Amino acid sequence: MLKKLGLSAAAIMAALPALAQTATDATAPVVEAAAPVMDKGDVAWMMTSTALVLFMTIPGLALFYGGLVRSKNMLSILMQTTLIACMVMVIWVLYGYSVTFGGGTSPYWGGFGKLFLSGVTADSMSATFSAGYVIPEYVFIAFQMTFAAITPGLIIGAFAERVKFTAVLAFCALWVTFVYFPIAHMVWDASGLLFVMGAIDFAGGTVVHINAGIAALVGCLVIGKRVGYGKENMAPHSMVMTMIGASMLWFGWFGFNVGSNLEANGGATLAMINTFVATAAATLAWSLLEGIQRGKASMLGAASGMVAGLVAITPACGTVGPMGAIALGVIAVLGCYFFVTVVKNKFQYDDSLDVFGIHGVGGIIGAVLTGVFSAGSLGGVKGDDYSIGAQVWIQIEAVAITLVWSGVISFIIYKLIDMTIGLRVDADTERQGLDLASHGEAAYHG
Repeated sequence: MLKKLGLSAAAIMAALPALAQTATDATAPVVEAAAPVMDKGDVAWMMTSTALVLFMTIPGLALFYGGLVRSKNMLSILMQTTLIACMVMVIWVLYGYSVTFGGGTSPYWGGFGKLFLSGVTADSMSATFSAGYVIPEYVFIAFQMTFAAITPGLIIGAFAERVKFTAVLAFCALWVTFVYFPIAHMVWDASGLLFVMGAIDFAGGTVVHINAGIAALVGCLVIGKRVGYGKENMAPHSMVMTMIGASMLWFGWFGFNVGSNLEANGGATLAMINTFVATAAATLAWSLLEGIQRGKASMLGAASGMVAGLVAITPACGTVGPMGAIALGVIAVLGCYFFVTVVKNKFQYDDSLDVFGIHGVGGIIGAVLTGVFSAGSLGGVKGDDYSIGAQVWIQIEAVAITLVWSGVISFIIYKLIDMTIGLRVDADTERQGLDLASHGEAAYHG
């Protein structure tokens, strides 16, 4: 099973014979153990992938979300996305990498062995999925850092336009510490709970999308609806910005999904084609549903379908075939579309930018169906001994653990912040808009 492994050079070398192996015959030749290989093509691709994932966040996610809010809150979204990413990058190198991939044996966290990147140098290496091939540990750290940076940024879309800037930063700092890092360890570290269970999450269905999605739902319920919700026009102020942002997300997502292969080889090309076709199928499916239901297909719908397809294929991109990817994208859209257009309206919760409806629901569908479409009989990479039923059950357990862990701890963090610095701006500030009130500037003039 493909997993991200953050192993040091010492760990890799420990798996190899420490000394030349000598036969019992003293005259037999000495056989040297092969040294791990650092392929420059792999290194170049991982450096590129890391930059692509940053591009997803700044400016991709920032513009995608920014276009969806009202013009008076555009800059607040850009600032929140930017500052969250920068803050998490610093937290990651201080202690995040250590508690996620620090080499500990706990199912829940990696320990303090690499606090402040202790022991990491330009010469230390991390394992890839091919025996004997390694990449520099610094590039693995940076790649994982960009995942940590974008995930809390996804959450803010659920309570956009009504939360204090300081509260957003405080929540995200606590959330990555007590939710993201443990879940990432559980899924992607060799000692992690879900890794040991055998859950498949190639690029972050549980770690990123379900994790952020449920935290977003809890947040919008705790914080409450925007002033005027259901009575005033809260349509996106710039679908042009949203389309630009969505396109940047798709472009950057190749770093997200294909980079998760850790090597530039055939496995990477499978993740690449799947990221193309699942997203294309999902975009078409959402537009078709809108056309049937409303008589017109919207740009908002196409962008929503695009992101839903990207979310759904994320856990599966390295283990399903292209036909399975197309099916996965279409099925995910059916679920996401239903939640966004029916369930949200039925229960009247104000998930401002449909974070749970797309990332949460799309992530759940993608994670569970990864267990189905990974089967060799359906075009996936798993062999004859693969059991769809058994794997689907493992996937469901992984989803449930993520939902409970993230949901409960996120609720506690929201409540803690609300009791201290307060979560929400006052009604007058909300009506004025967060751009001027929080940052003293406006996105547009004239």
